[in-house]
Amino acid sequence: MSENRTVSSELSRDLSLFHVTMMGLGMMIGAGVFVGISLSVQGAGPGGLLLTMGLNGLLALFSAMSFAELASAIPRAGGAYNFARVAFGRGPSFLAGWMEWLASSVAGGFYAIVFASFTMRFLNEAFALGLSEAWLNVCVRLLAVGAAGVFIAINYRGSSETGKIGAIFTVGQMLFVLAIAVAGIVVTILHPERLRNFTPFMHPDGWVRLLGTMGVIYVAFEGFEVIAQAGDETVDPKRNLPKAMLYSVLVVTITYLLVAFASVMAITPAAIEGEPAAGTVRQWFEQQGSEIAGFAEAIKLLMPYGGVLVTLAVLFSATSALNATIYSATRASYALGRDRLLPGLFATISHTRKTPVAALGFTSILVLAVAVLLSPKDASATASMTFLSLFFVVNLCVIRVRRHMGDELDYGYLMPLFPLIPILAIIGQVALAGGILMESVPAWVVAASWITLGVGVYLGYSRTRAAPTAEEIRVLEERPAPVPVPTGAAHRTMVAVANPYNALELVQTTHRICGVRGGSIELIHMVPVPDQVPLSDASRYMLEGREGLLEAMLSLGLQYPVSTTIRYCRSMARGIVSAVREKRIGTLILGWHGRAAGGLFTLGSTVDPVIERSPCDVVVLKNCGGNRVFRNVLVPLAGGPNGALALEIATILADPDAGCVTPFTVMTGRHLFDIEAFVNAHADRLRLPRQRVQSKAVGAQDVVAAILEEAKDYDLVVIGSTHEAAVRHMRTAPIPETVAQRCDLPLVMVRASGGIRSWIRRYV
Repeated sequence: MSENRTVSSELSRDLSLFHVTMMGLGMMIGAGVFVGISLSVQGAGPGGLLLTMGLNGLLALFSAMSFAELASAIPRAGGAYNFARVAFGRGPSFLAGWMEWLASSVAGGFYAIVFASFTMRFLNEAFALGLSEAWLNVCVRLLAVGAAGVFIAINYRGSSETGKIGAIFTVGQMLFVLAIAVAGIVVTILHPERLRNFTPFMHPDGWVRLLGTMGVIYVAFEGFEVIAQAGDETVDPKRNLPKAMLYSVLVVTITYLLVAFASVMAITPAAIEGEPAAGTVRQWFEQQGSEIAGFAEAIKLLMPYGGVLVTLAVLFSATSALNATIYSATRASYALGRDRLLPGLFATISHTRKTPVAALGFTSILVLAVAVLLSPKDASATASMTFLSLFFVVNLCVIRVRRHMGDELDYGYLMPLFPLIPILAIIGQVALAGGILMESVPAWVVAASWITLGVGVYLGYSRTRAAPTAEEIRVLEERPAPVPVPTGAAHRTMVAVANPYNALELVQTTHRICGVRGGSIELIHMVPVPDQVPLSDASRYMLEGREGLLEAMLSLGLQYPVSTTIRYCRSMARGIVSAVREKRIGTLILGWHGRAAGGLFTLGSTVDPVIERSPCDVVVLKNCGGNRVFRNVLVPLAGGPNGALALEIATILADPDAGCVTPFTVMTGRHLFDIEAFVNAHADRLRLPRQRVQSKAVGAQDVVAAILEEAKDYDLVVIGSTHEAAVRHMRTAPIPETVAQRCDLPLVMVRASGGIRSWIRRYV
């Protein structure tokens, strides 16, 4: 009882567009960029620094578009975990949430280390403390733990406090960073000769190492991810979350480029030519001795009180990012606990603060461990590695969700150029992961070890305890065929039975098709459950469907092995297509009521997606019930990819003793189609004697009208669907679907499997 009450508790909804945008900016414009500037110059040269910032910004924008689209449709705490749960199910979603938890926690520890390193370096110099390297390192670690502790306490106070304090720190860091950028522009105007600092533009091995520098500092670009975690706590999340993500990435990329440019322009000729002589800007950064010192010394040369300014910039930037990463990691582990993939303790909500206190406690352990154990470079690379893995999954999710659930979800934002953008993001993420391996082997070791541990936790604990979600497909009842079905060789036919009234209508056609193709039959019924009814009550709505399956089974079971399955899914189409993939179906048969759907759909919100997505032959029946005998069958053809299947199905359904089939085409003058050659090319698929298949062609401008006029003399029309899904035709309905809507005769629409498109439907 207590566990259910905990899981059902709600977070407070206090964050505005400004708050979540500042949260994303705070996590990105963190101290990571200050470390990253020195690393990038040393690794790739001054020009490589600008390329690192620009290309990372572009790659981050691609992934941010994927996050924005998914967050607008699934605005719940958990971010990538929720997206993977909807797209791929429990196992992949657990690993996504598990990686997200580690990535944000490591990033938090990294920002604590950088804050402490800059602060102690400034204090050691300003007050001449004379600390040795060993004692300085001890002080850095203690200060990092203290800073992390402060922001753990702030996160405990609630999302409103987290957002407000984070916004204050982010505004402060933006002011300091913009001051550096403005100083760089002023120096360029006053000393244009310093543009020679970009010569040589790249390190001799810079083009090779560019991927490494991009990968190591990618953590400085991933702050948009934290915005997705705020879905339960943001006002109007469908609009505000996508805006905040895209705004933050654009702002941060421009800011990074300006600060990077200013850092290179800051180096004076005297500094390069002094003792010891550096020779180039890259070599000057190498002489500073550490990633932290390089940027700090450059800003000292750029402007008065540069050391103080850097310390203040790091103070605001690191603490802002630390605040945001703790928030993000906490929400990731909270989401896992909420859905019982981790113990319910993780979903415990403070009654007074409305914050996930247990998830915050476990996150604190990870953040503090990183702050004590890892170096700045390895912490940055580890966070980048896990974030890249996470974003790889999210870019796969956006493709799968758009394709398989686009008609179910209410999007607040849709990315342009889909699916090109997520595909480019995936390619870039794989490349950066390879670059990280060249720079930090520990990053790969930590990431791989964490993922391996996650697989063990899922298999040993989470797999059998996860709570179902509204987007999941649930098997309510499954009965195997009384006679074992031969595996591998038999053709499998699935019949989708909506209710008892259309069950017998499907039986006759199924008899005829299975009589030719043989094999076994799978009857499926998708239970219609109202949205307001809990998933636990879905079984109450399956009685009618069970009756329909029983009637169909009695009619078919004497001649074919027949098994049945009753399932629930929010989208009947997705449930049917999922079962088709799972059971390796060769032919799917379903009925259609014959009414126009309206809106984006041509035939209906179930039929259209099934036709588009099923990786098998699809046969849709309209008014084909009873013991009808089809003596004259019309098959309109235009050379499309489904014509051969339409011709085969027509010869199967035609009366075997006296039936005739007429392949028919309309010649408009724009399209010349040799129908006789088409029939001869597919003669091996005909189930009637060739003399009873006589082709016909007429000339007309209105193809639909010509087909409907010709159909008046026939008993049945069999037509192939369009090559593109009907739902994609926004302006006018395609010809086959228009014929199907307006034809009063019994009609069959088919869509053939085969080729790369069917492979993608099955596996992607």
